[in-house]
Amino acid sequence: MKKVKLIFAAAAVLGLFSSSAVYADGFAPGEGLYLGGFGGVGVGIVQPKVTAEGSAVEANVAGANTTFVDGTYEAAEGGIGLEGIEGGAWLGYGYKMGDLYAGLEGEWAGGDVEFKLTSSNPIELDGNTGNTKTITEVKATKEWTGGAFGRLGYYVNDDTLLSFRGGVLVSKFEVTTAGQNNIFSETFYGGGPSFGGSLTSRIAAIDPNLSVRIGAVYTDFLTASVLGLGTNIANRATDQSGHDSEVTGSALSARIGLTYSFFDVNSLF
Repeated sequence: MKKVKLIFAAAAVLGLFSSSAVYADGFAPGEGLYLGGFGGVGVGIVQPKVTAEGSAVEANVAGANTTFVDGTYEAAEGGIGLEGIEGGAWLGYGYKMGDLYAGLEGEWAGGDVEFKLTSSNPIELDGNTGNTKTITEVKATKEWTGGAFGRLGYYVNDDTLLSFRGGVLVSKFEVTTAGQNNIFSETFYGGGPSFGGSLTSRIAAIDPNLSVRIGAVYTDFLTASVLGLGTNIANRATDQSGHDSEVTGSALSARIGLTYSFFDVNSLF
């Protein structure tokens, strides 16, 4: 039984080596099974919208006269900016069909793309005696992003591929607040359609299967409802208090990286 396993293992290794031998002149950029890594910068915009539920008249709440004013507050143009660096990896498979190209690709990236809002004067959230809650900082960090794409392209020449891709990216955001009696953190996931373009060129002087790739990816994060952060859950009372809040936004990443093609499934047949 051990001998049979060794024979299968040797056959698999020989198959990989024979595949490399067949492609002694190298894969075209993006062709075959490839793996790569990249680094770059990420920017983005978060656009909040808060609809307060209240009344313009005073209401007696817990023995105190308080005015709750309704209204909608939103970033109609622009928003809160995110920025930072990121790095990750690509894994994909591509077909070269003459001058045309088609493929599938997955990616994962981590980094420190974030925004931070601070206030020199604490904002009071709850003024209950002995348990005053204030906020002095809100920070949101995009910890990682991952997704899958379909790719279509055109070979400008034997060593250069111009390609475009479309798919879906999902990101994990960690949101934290700081202040007196008010240190919370919450994890949110956001995602949406993503599109990008890239230019990949073979580095024949080093290895015919090695390519350098530059490109950009745009992601449109879909609108998500936000009802609270940590234990700060919205306290709704008809015509008195509460809110209906939502956030949306977009992100743009510019990358440069390397890819290496190392296997073609056609070599198995």
